[in-house]
Parts: sequence; C-alpha cells; structure tokens
Amino acid sequence: MNTNIGLLGRKVGMTQFWEDSGKVVPCTIVEVGPCPVIQVKTADGADGYNAIQIGFYGQKKQRLSKAQQGHFERAGTEPTKVLREFRVKNSGDYTVGQTLTAGDVFKVGQKVDVVGTSKGKGFAGVMKKYHFRGFLRSHGVHEFYRHGGSIGTRLTPGHVAKGKKMPGQMGNKRVTVQGLTVAKVDAEKGHVYIRGGIPGRNGGLVAVRLTSKGDQG
Repeated sequence: MNTNIGLLGRKVGMTQFWEDSGKVVPCTIVEVGPCPVIQVKTADGADGYNAIQIGFYGQKKQRLSKAQQGHFERAGTEPTKVLREFRVKNSGDYTVGQTLTAGDVFKVGQKVDVVGTSKGKGFAGVMKKYHFRGFLRSHGVHEFYRHGGSIGTRLTPGHVAKGKKMPGQMGNKRVTVQGLTVAKVDAEKGHVYIRGGIPGRNGGLVAVRLTSKGDQG
C-alpha cells in the first residue's frame, strides 16, 4: 500500500459513538469515493514522476469540452465533475479504469490528512478575524472601539509591512488538518469516521489521504 494515497469524498457531518470500553468518540463522517483511476503517471514515462489521477462525483457528458470527453473515453470511465492528482511511491500498483473505495484504502487506527475548503465568513474586522482586544471603552473615546490601530512604520521603511493583520476576507480558504485518526470504516456505505473536526461545510468536497509523517497504525 502506498503510504500517501488518498481519495476524494464529501463531508457528511459530525456524530459520536461508543467504544467497547465505554469511551465516547466524537468524529466526522466523510462519504469517500468510489473514485475511478483516470490516469496513471510514472517516473519512467513522459511525466517524470509517480502519481495517479482520480475522479469523483459523476458529471453529464454534454457539460464537458471535447478534450475532457476524450480524456475520460481513453480511460474507459464515466465522466466525473472533480479530478485530483495524488503523488504515490509506486504508481504501478494501479491501473487506469480501476475503482478505489474507502474499504480499499482506509483502516481503523490509520493517521490521515484531510484537505478541504473552510467555511466562508465574508468580510470581517480584526476583532473577529484575529481576536484583537479592541480599544478602550472609557469617556472621550469615540468610534474607535473595534479598530486595528496604527499600521504605519514612519520613515523607515515607509510602507505597510507585508502580512499585516487587517480587515478582509475570512475563511473560504484551502485548509489541511494533519494527523487525524480513522476511528471507524463502513465499507458498505463508503463512510470513513475520522476523530475530531475537519474543515468545510456539510456536503463540501474534501480529500482524505494517508499521512506521510510517522508510522501508520
């Protein structure tokens, strides 16, 4: 098994269950796959590296361009809405047209990394976005309670420093949570139960891959 293989899925929501010891396990349910293998890249081939391209979530053929239709026809698979590539150590373990499921990849106790898009919070100020304390609420202070304060640097270097914490878009970014544990796998339904929370809204697209850090359980 390649240690960094992953699959695509969608976040179902959070739940909890009891272990045999009586311990409550809070976890997130991810509906993983099935994911057809659309393309296999090898280090010896034209691509120069080992990877597989997988698809997820069916798509109508008429909604694809001719080039996209030909890509799926060469693979002999049905069109999918989402395509993602995963680097693997040995791409020879996979064949084009093969379908990967949750039961094929994940086992209880494994460590996984989950990649998703965080919930969008819109335009936010520094108190909501960065937990700034705000200004004094005493007499004589007017309309300055939630401001971020000075942003200048005087003459040297004479500009706003890069990365300065200021109001702006909050959330709606690609987020990776590493080192989560697989608590349960329901191969029949394609559900993977992952301890703790993962980024994104319910129904959002996520990628679950075996972590490349440390030993697997």
